[in-house]
Amino acid sequence: MRIISMMTATQNPTQEIFKEIQQTPVEYLPILLRIVKSYREAVTLNTASDSFRQGWKETLSGDTHPISSLWDDIDAL
Repeated sequence: MRIISMMTATQNPTQEIFKEIQQTPVEYLPILLRIVKSYREAVTLNTASDSFRQGWKETLSGDTHPISSLWDDIDAL
């Protein structure tokens, strides 16, 4: 079986996405928009300062975990 990368299979992703949106029933567009926004936010890396700011906010609010629990539930050899 031959595996083709997504960029090879889809030469113009923007056009493909637009076609899919056009074929989506109008009542499903709000949820599609939420999905796309969530995906973009998940794959976009925060800047170092944003990451630090978020970590500091979590620390100040007590949203922390003990270092001893960092490897819990991880199967490491």
